[in-house]
Amino acid sequence: MTLILEGVSKTVGGETHIYPTDLELQKGTMNVLLGPTSSGKTSLMRLMAGLDVPATGRVIWQGQDVTGMRVQDRKVAMVYQQFINYPSMSVYDNIASPMRLLRQSRAEIDKRVRDTADLMKLTPMLDRKPLELSGGQQQRCALARALVKNAGLVLLDEPLANLDYKLREELRAEIPKIFEESGSIFVYATTEPEEALLLGGNTAALWQGNVTQFGLTPSVYRKPINATTARVFSDPPMNFLKIIKKDGALSFGEGQAIPAPSGSQNLPDGAYIAGFRPNHLELSPHAAGAMAFNTKLSVTEITGSETFVHLEHHGERWVGLVHGVQSLQPGQDLEVFLDPAHVYIFGQDGNLVAAAPYAEAA
Repeated sequence: MTLILEGVSKTVGGETHIYPTDLELQKGTMNVLLGPTSSGKTSLMRLMAGLDVPATGRVIWQGQDVTGMRVQDRKVAMVYQQFINYPSMSVYDNIASPMRLLRQSRAEIDKRVRDTADLMKLTPMLDRKPLELSGGQQQRCALARALVKNAGLVLLDEPLANLDYKLREELRAEIPKIFEESGSIFVYATTEPEEALLLGGNTAALWQGNVTQFGLTPSVYRKPINATTARVFSDPPMNFLKIIKKDGALSFGEGQAIPAPSGSQNLPDGAYIAGFRPNHLELSPHAAGAMAFNTKLSVTEITGSETFVHLEHHGERWVGLVHGVQSLQPGQDLEVFLDPAHVYIFGQDGNLVAAAPYAEAA
C-alpha cells in the first residue's frame, strides 16, 4: 500500500499554492508535514485526499491512478484542527457512523467503537452528546471516528492545536502507537518542530508551496539539506552569520577564527553562511573554544523555565533560548557564546556544505 505523488501542483486564480511535488508514502508510516502557516500543508493534504484535483501531475494510490477520483470513492479519513462531530448523536453513534455507512455487522461495530473509545479515553462519555464534552473530548471523538473507519490513508490537519497542553502532550505520545498498530498511512500537519520530533516517522519540510526536504525525521532535523529546511525545522528559526574560510580556518567577523571542523576542512576558501539553533546560544561558555559575540538585547520573553533573548548583531537579528529566568534589560549590551560544534555551514546558494559536528556524531 503506497501513496505516490508524481509532479502534483496546485494553482488558485493563477497563484501557485503547491509547486510540482514528488512524494512516496509507505504503508504503516507516520508522515509529518512541517511548515509555517500558509506554507502549503493543507493544500497538499487536499490533493492527497482527492478534495482538489492537481493542476499538473498524478496521484497514485495502491498502484492505481486516482487523480480524478472523488474523495467519496477513496478509503480516506481526515481530521481537522476545527473538530467536526454530529451534535444530535451520542459519542458512541458519532464513532460508529463511518462503519454503519459501510454496512458492517453490529457486533464488529460495537467491538471497534469500544476498543477505540478505550484507547482515546472516551469510554465514560459514550452516552453523552458532543456538546456535553470539553473541547479536548470533542476532538478525541473526531479522532476516534477517523480511526475506526479503518481507512488506508488518514490525514490529520493540526488536530491537537486547540487542545490544552496536558492533553496535547498525552495524545502526542499515544498517536504514534495508535498509527503503528493500524497499518495505515498517516499524514500529520503541524507548524511545530517539537511536535514533528515527538511524532517521529518521516518529515516533509514545506516552505512557500515547496517540499524542501523529505526523509526520516531525525535525519531532516540533524542534517537539513539547505538553509530553508533548517529555518523551518527550528523554533525559533535558525540564526545565521556570514563567515569566511581561508587557510584552514573559519573567520566569524569579530576578529575570531577557529580551525575548520572536520566536515569543512576540504571546502574551498571563500564566503559561506554559518547557521546555529537558538538553544545553542549561551550566556556563559560551557565548551572549550566557545566563540563570543557582542550583541545588543532588544527583547526578552520569559516562558517560565526558559528565556528567549532577541538580539541584534551587526544588522542581523538573532534569537537565543537560554535556561532559567534571566534578569536582563532591553537595550543592554550582551555577550553570548557559541560552541563551534553546533555550527552548520551553508554555501552562498543556501545549500548545506557541512553539517554541524554534533549532528554528524549523533
